[in-house]
Amino acid sequence: MINFNLYSNSNLLKMNLPKGQNNNSVNTEKINLPVKTSIFYINDVHGQNIRMERLISASNQFDSFVPSNNDKLKLASGDIMLGEDEKAVKTADKFLNLAGIMATVLGNHECDMPTSQFVNLISDKKYKLLGINMNPPVQNPLSKYIEKSYVQEINGNKYGIIGLVPSDMSLHVKLQEHLPELAIEPDLDKSIKAIQNEVDKFKKQGINKIILLSHSGYGNDVKIAKQVKGIDVILGAHTHNLLEGIKEDKNLFYSPNGEPVIITQVGRDGKNFGVLNLEFDSNGVITKAQNNVGKTENYGRNLVARKEFEKILGKPEVVGSLSSVEKFPKEMYIQENAHCNFIVDAMKDMLGTDIALMNAGNIRGQFETGRVDTRDLAVISPFANKVVVIDLTEEEIVNAIKRRTEVTLKSKDHRPGIVQVSGLKYTFNNQGKLLSMSFVDKNNQEHPIDINNPRKDKTYSVASDDFCIVGEDGGLGLPHRLKDAKKIFDYDKDVVVAQYIKKQTEPIIVKSDGRIINVDNKDKKD
Repeated sequence: MINFNLYSNSNLLKMNLPKGQNNNSVNTEKINLPVKTSIFYINDVHGQNIRMERLISASNQFDSFVPSNNDKLKLASGDIMLGEDEKAVKTADKFLNLAGIMATVLGNHECDMPTSQFVNLISDKKYKLLGINMNPPVQNPLSKYIEKSYVQEINGNKYGIIGLVPSDMSLHVKLQEHLPELAIEPDLDKSIKAIQNEVDKFKKQGINKIILLSHSGYGNDVKIAKQVKGIDVILGAHTHNLLEGIKEDKNLFYSPNGEPVIITQVGRDGKNFGVLNLEFDSNGVITKAQNNVGKTENYGRNLVARKEFEKILGKPEVVGSLSSVEKFPKEMYIQENAHCNFIVDAMKDMLGTDIALMNAGNIRGQFETGRVDTRDLAVISPFANKVVVIDLTEEEIVNAIKRRTEVTLKSKDHRPGIVQVSGLKYTFNNQGKLLSMSFVDKNNQEHPIDINNPRKDKTYSVASDDFCIVGEDGGLGLPHRLKDAKKIFDYDKDVVVAQYIKKQTEPIIVKSDGRIINVDNKDKKD
């Protein structure tokens, strides 16, 4: 049952107003008439095209159920697209148009391909593409598409919309050689000054309701909220936080002049969307607010979108059926994940290797009981990485898993995530210390590995993907070894999994089996 109350603006939370200001503030144009605004917002959808179909259903319902006297805005905060796959980018562009998104900011995943290629794929866009901290040269085709800010007018009310791309872009894109053509300002403090200048320009034009679309991350958004005068809302992204409701020092902060600033984020992969209901006084200060988060899975797949997407992606092929699927873990970055187990088991089996490895964050969708088609699989593993077969030493494998486990468990958000494995078992503790490891051969026999003295002369054939082998942030951190790969395939893990499902003759069960154990949490249930 869908909760229509998501779109209701009843019982808005009353904001604390700056000293000397109250709800009876006046200007020469309006007297005591609050502006009521409802914002449908999304972030970090990451090319999840099946969820896009559901988000369009949610967007349509937003249009139907938001009170008619409210100003309606639909905005996105970047990483709606994903990867180097042209069809995936074109599908995301179609989604933004069909959903009626008015503006989005450029995220890091919109920069996974050369800008000339990217702009050709979005040439029919109906939305604004923003980035105040980008200054691509005139010869770069992106310069004709990117804007620092713009004014959105609804029912005679004007909103200043600014976009901020990630200042740490260099840490999150594969095509490092294309970074110079983006001309991104890496210094956040300089970008904050640019934002303040843009806000001041809006204020001089009499525009006092300001929204920042930020793909800069939660910590940076808090800094901006506390330092910039005049911003009312920061629709955030990049760090995949789920900010529900409104709470001081969580997603309600105050600017240097004491005015409330609300920050939003709805996690990652299009699992959620938000509806932010606001009331502004005549000075453009938020007096009441309500932040509602909806689950995308509660909405049906939009048939119009489905047909349009299939024109781009092609008709999916049914590859088989899953008889039972274990639920997705709540702590996907620090737990054994049955869905990852199935993928790495498929890789090890189909590629005939001793071991298979993948990074926990690489999986973006999840398996479901019942029929499985190629589009389902592409959504689960959507990055367009390349499957790799490579020989790695026992020492390289142990040290990589040690490093990833320690970094993950010591980080606040448990990023980048532990290594998911097939052909191995390992244990660790809450301090991120690797405690034991064993190799599991093709006869399911375990062979202990001395993790304190792993062998340099012992090698294993390993199935993985190019990002996992190379990546420092989310990978094994072995870029120098990729050149030694025995085979690099021109497709991602979804193709291997499809082949694996097709060859199964017994009912397929997706489940965990204790191959990865946190000894401090082994009795903890989701």
